[in-house]
Amino acid sequence: MNVLVLCPHFAPDVAPTGEVITSITTELAARGHQIHVVTSLPWYRQHRIESGWTGRPVRTQTTDWGRITRVHPFPTDKRNIPARAFAFGGFTALTGLASVVSRPRPDVVLAMSPPLTLGLAGWAAARARRAPFVFNIQDVFPDVAVELGVITNRKLISMASWLERFTYLRCDAVTVLSDDLRENVATKLGRHRPERVRVIPNFVDTKHIRPAPRENSYRQEFGLTGKTVVMYAGNVGFSQSLDLLVDAAAALAHEPDLVFVINGGGAARPELERRASGAPNLRFVDMQPKDRLPEVLAAADIHVVPLRRGLARSSVPSKMYSILAAGRPIVASVDPGTEVAMVVERAGAGLAVPPDDPEAVTKAIARLVADPEEGQRMGAAGRASVERWASPGAIAAQYEALFDELRG
Repeated sequence: MNVLVLCPHFAPDVAPTGEVITSITTELAARGHQIHVVTSLPWYRQHRIESGWTGRPVRTQTTDWGRITRVHPFPTDKRNIPARAFAFGGFTALTGLASVVSRPRPDVVLAMSPPLTLGLAGWAAARARRAPFVFNIQDVFPDVAVELGVITNRKLISMASWLERFTYLRCDAVTVLSDDLRENVATKLGRHRPERVRVIPNFVDTKHIRPAPRENSYRQEFGLTGKTVVMYAGNVGFSQSLDLLVDAAAALAHEPDLVFVINGGGAARPELERRASGAPNLRFVDMQPKDRLPEVLAAADIHVVPLRRGLARSSVPSKMYSILAAGRPIVASVDPGTEVAMVVERAGAGLAVPPDDPEAVTKAIARLVADPEEGQRMGAAGRASVERWASPGAIAAQYEALFDELRG
């Protein structure tokens, strides 16, 4: 089967969506399929085109399983909405053009969102090549942007909502990560075949990410040896309530050898660093190479997953699965009853508290700091739970079965 994949990131880029689609592609290739990936030039780590990739707006690589076409993503400041809209438009246009002329003719087209506009490119390619179209939703847009207050203009929200529904209605299938997201998307489809929305969760490679000793070279490098480490590792963006960690660090400054670490980069980091200036127990660490992820996760005693109010109903952070695989306890600051909260609670893998509640987060962290054995039991329970989940190969098999079904 020839599969055309449209995605915003792909290895060697390090965005979570890049890791997800890279694993799916690798597993589909191992099952004998030919893949053409159309994606962006690497830019995610520093929000600009990386050294060695500049000079041309389009580059093509040949692989053992097919090829990768990389186009210019027009990186810009996330807070500049008009510029970002232009960037999405330019990236989508280049992606769509590269996809429509894709050779050989694809048997199925798989596009990933965000950005939502990539669905248009996927639909155009699928229609031009008379192939089934599958739209994979990682975050529901514009819901996330509206909840964050990034988009407030009613006309813009209306336009984005129209585009969202327009794309859903033209998909042969929409895949989402959880029952929460399935209900969200199916409701928007109404009577227009809501059964086309399928739940295919993300996954974690439990062979690559395993429980490991806390004292490692990451701790040595950043002066964390012998400390109790509370960590957030991931994108430092506006979806995450990372101000909660600043507040918790201030409230727990009296705790000996307790250090808070924010590991990652993103648009919200400069303001966060300004607010945390002078905090002796809070450190910022730049995003680490992808192959260092197991070591980064192992270095923490407690991991924090904070999502702003309302976002857990339209987004499931992939970092949660990696933390579970690493055998570390989670403090999840998320909406109650959502997928993140239920996973943590069902597995007994940590503590779920209401979103945007500094006191609740601080108390949860203090509880685990005071009783490290409880945290270790939670970490072990999380690891045991994730070991029973689907592997990357099993998830790829679900996509393969869906592709076969749609092809008739």
